[in-house]
Amino acid sequence: MRKRALVVGLGIAGMSAAIGLSRAGWTPVIVERAPERRTGGYFVGLFPEGRQAAVDLGIADHLHTRNPEREAGANSWSVDRRGKRRPALGFLDQPGGPAAVLRGDIEAALWQSITGIEVRFATTPVAITEGSAEVQVLLENADTGALYRESFDLVVGADGMRSSVRRIVFGPHEDHLTTWNAMICAFQLKEQVPAYEASDSIIIARDKRAVWVFGLADHAPTALLTYRTRDIQEQFSGSRVERLRAVFSTMDDPVVRHVLDSLDEAPDHLFDSVHQVRMPRWSTRRVVLVGDAAWCMNLYSGMGATSSLRGGAALGAALQEHPDDLDAALEDWEAGLRPFITKHQRTARLKQQMFVPSSRRAEVLRSVLVGLARRIRGRQPATEADGPQVLAPSGTSRRRGTIRDAGSWCAAGIVVARGFAPPLVTDSALPMMLGTLGLNLFLLVHGSLTPAR
Repeated sequence: MRKRALVVGLGIAGMSAAIGLSRAGWTPVIVERAPERRTGGYFVGLFPEGRQAAVDLGIADHLHTRNPEREAGANSWSVDRRGKRRPALGFLDQPGGPAAVLRGDIEAALWQSITGIEVRFATTPVAITEGSAEVQVLLENADTGALYRESFDLVVGADGMRSSVRRIVFGPHEDHLTTWNAMICAFQLKEQVPAYEASDSIIIARDKRAVWVFGLADHAPTALLTYRTRDIQEQFSGSRVERLRAVFSTMDDPVVRHVLDSLDEAPDHLFDSVHQVRMPRWSTRRVVLVGDAAWCMNLYSGMGATSSLRGGAALGAALQEHPDDLDAALEDWEAGLRPFITKHQRTARLKQQMFVPSSRRAEVLRSVLVGLARRIRGRQPATEADGPQVLAPSGTSRRRGTIRDAGSWCAAGIVVARGFAPPLVTDSALPMMLGTLGLNLFLLVHGSLTPAR
């Protein structure tokens, strides 16, 4: 008799887990709180681990990617405080050559692959009771208000950063959410910013505020507005559009004005505070969390979709490896995945500085180091400087640099930080941050490390 699993959430993590479970011989049932499946969505970069997971899940052939063709000039532009634009390193210039997709592209590919799997919309868990042989779940139908109980062999919580499964089984959100004192708003633009090419990306990164436009090959761009604030609760009061207009009012730039005007016409948008989910363990006896419910790395990390696909595929592989030992399967799954998650949760703090600098000094230092990285990359042959831009499980083709080179970049970051202004000499955190930023930009140029010869 096939074992049954309840998967809570019809997003990337939930459908990935359901496909993995099905391939391992389980019968998954998906419940989703929304009345219907979401479509559309904002820009997502899919890294090599995510592309490999797409292959493992059997969805790679259905996944539509939207990387713009590289041009001799630039696909990415940075706009300074005087309104002058110059070529820049964009999100897609990162090591591994991330594939540009929309969140909806991934979900559409997954949806095509869950044919035959039962999906119940407008349904949420109200109570979860674990036993030695099964887990009892009290479910509620939002349309009728009806409550009913059902038993499963496993519950998979894939219901996002504010997971109801996590709250019911592991405790309140406050126990697991870390606060980053920042907000994001992501949405699709109807059309590109005037005076830019259709597939151009645009970056305006100021201290505590930033606007990013992500250009795509065959679709209108998507936009990201992000800013830092210490009063998170206040940001949710009143009109979101008016709130954003007030926050970005001092950034008087045609790009910013176009993005803000486009928000009024956007069919939907994501507006939320920034957090990470930190948990000592992602599972109990018969309940396991995947994706943002377990390890939300946040938008700055750029690894949310990649980790969700990888988590679902790995869960299925672990259950297939241990068909009669659920404890061993969950233990092996977490042991194999956690180093990857921990690494990218840590680097997200650095990437936040790349997305939205914490101060004017950090803004200037970021500009100096990113400009340096771009000039060095510009001197490399195209075959070395450009990573693969198509869906493939292989890694980057960039030239690998030596550990000695990496140390030089790290030192350069610290020297630049200390040389800009005397107050920085006594601020140990910022030079160290810039040293780490130098190392990260080294990886942006070279892709990976090899020992010096």
